[in-house]
Amino acid sequence: MAKGTKKRAARGRGAAWGRGPEPVTAPVDGGLAELVPDRDRPRGWTLLLDGKPQSHVDLDDPTHLDFAYQRGFGHIADLAAPPGRPLHAVHLGGGAFTLARYIAATRPRSTQQVIEIDTPLVQFVRRELPLDPGDRIRVRGADARTGLAKVPDGWADLVIADVFSGARTPAHLTSAEFLAEVRRALRPDGYYAANLADGPPLAHLRAQIATARAAFAEVCLTADPAVLRGRRFGNAVLLAADRALPLAELTRRAAGDPYPARVEHGRALADFTGGAAPVTDATAAPSPAPPPAVFA
Repeated sequence: MAKGTKKRAARGRGAAWGRGPEPVTAPVDGGLAELVPDRDRPRGWTLLLDGKPQSHVDLDDPTHLDFAYQRGFGHIADLAAPPGRPLHAVHLGGGAFTLARYIAATRPRSTQQVIEIDTPLVQFVRRELPLDPGDRIRVRGADARTGLAKVPDGWADLVIADVFSGARTPAHLTSAEFLAEVRRALRPDGYYAANLADGPPLAHLRAQIATARAAFAEVCLTADPAVLRGRRFGNAVLLAADRALPLAELTRRAAGDPYPARVEHGRALADFTGGAAPVTDATAAPSPAPPPAVFA
């Protein structure tokens, strides 16, 4: 059934019975994709894969970022260049294209590439939550590292990595060789941002910081203090560049979020890393699977 027909039918049933739109599901390569309506936002939707929340989109307000890690990415996109200046952005992992929509809304005339290996997922999201054709967002069906290799040298102002197979980041997207490919695609003053998921004892997170510190001149990490203390499994947003980072403003924004986060940098971040060694293709492993209670 075509997107418009299905959505109108769902909204029509909801209107008739005093309800909102109904969830929509489809089988994709990564499992069962489901779009669940946000009862607080008339055109807000949460994307789940096999019952695990992946991203949230508000079609009426693409600047609304519901998930904490997505707000972290949004702060980085806001600070990657002077306000309003268009960006060249590469998104590794598509989801519901939340950050691509955000950048298109906050920085009109930006040119963006989304690289997502799950073609049926891309088709499902584009059918149910269509992109604006004028937003200059190109979606490629490819493995993230393979697709990144096709980005011209020095093209990107911003590379965002948010790639999960199930609930784990694939091993080949955690290594120094992968980050060398990221640096090749970035402008000399570009930013690299990554969504990292880990829990106690935080071995994966520490190794990813060590890998980024070996590849870039400046690195910082934004996370819930409880995650940094190893008290629970959660997400952290890594930012790396070969130029000074906007630490003061990033810290202010993170502290003012609905779920305040802490920004670690410099000596404190080096101490947190605790002597972890950088990851290579030969030693890489997927990120750890979250405990079942995370999605309870």
